[in-house]
Amino acid sequence: MKAAALLLLCLLSTAALALEPGERLAPWTLLDQHDEPYTLNDETRILLVARDMAGAKLVDAALEGKPKGYLEQRQAVFLADISRMPGVIASLFALPKMREYNYRILLDRDARIAPRYPAGEGEVLWLQLQDGRLVEQRVFREVGVLKSALEAVEP
Repeated sequence: MKAAALLLLCLLSTAALALEPGERLAPWTLLDQHDEPYTLNDETRILLVARDMAGAKLVDAALEGKPKGYLEQRQAVFLADISRMPGVIASLFALPKMREYNYRILLDRDARIAPRYPAGEGEVLWLQLQDGRLVEQRVFREVGVLKSALEAVEP
């Protein structure tokens, strides 16, 4: 009986986190890898979310060789959940490496924002937005497909 109740509770909590088309995303503010703040706003057309290192590597590979400002031209932002990364590793190794990237990474250091979005392990969640409302969501697990999707977006 306890197992059934726990399963039902898990299903209900997952359903509560599901995003529906037309739903307005609550605004939030996070710092990027250069400690510059960014606030989600109605101008954002694409929100890319990676909840783990494998997902972040997909985004990095898809953006390899792209010029600085590539995401910004497409009104896209990249949110990376780094809350599971030990603080020492983040500050000594990961953040210095991230500062070398020519694209902006919004860092969710405390898992305050990323859990709102249902991105799975090893994947990138693409939220297509219009005026702050969800239009469509897609999941990417392959670099080539993500890269093609980004190239198809009109700057």
